Amino acid sequence: MDAAKLVQVYIKMRDTKDAMVREHEAKIAAVTAQMEAIEQELIEICKATGQDGGKTPYGSFTKTVKTRYWTNDWDSMYRFIRDRDLPQLLERRIHQGNFKEFMEAHPGVLPEGLNVDSRYSITVRRAK
Repeated sequence: MDAAKLVQVYIKMRDTKDAMVREHEAKIAAVTAQMEAIEQELIEICKATGQDGGKTPYGSFTKTVKTRYWTNDWDSMYRFIRDRDLPQLLERRIHQGNFKEFMEAHPGVLPEGLNVDSRYSITVRRAK
């Protein structure tokens, strides 16, 4: 096959995949909304009975508290973490773009234990 035909087929397949993903996401969103409504009803049952859950012939349910934390002031958060020596409050991952910039600015300066994986990839764009 020539490159033109491969690009044409690739774009058609990508469009098909995107349509399938959108359809799947819409179906999942509908089911998720229904499940959330049921969860709220079960929370109301817990409130009314004063219990933290219950058993049914089909399964059990348990009321739990889920808490999320975030910040709108990263400078203060970094200072808080640094001042108290609490790096474990951050997730263990490297910011890819920032590290790439660092590597370009400081060639040859590598931290111990760094793993690098570079691969060729192809980007296909639709003609205008």
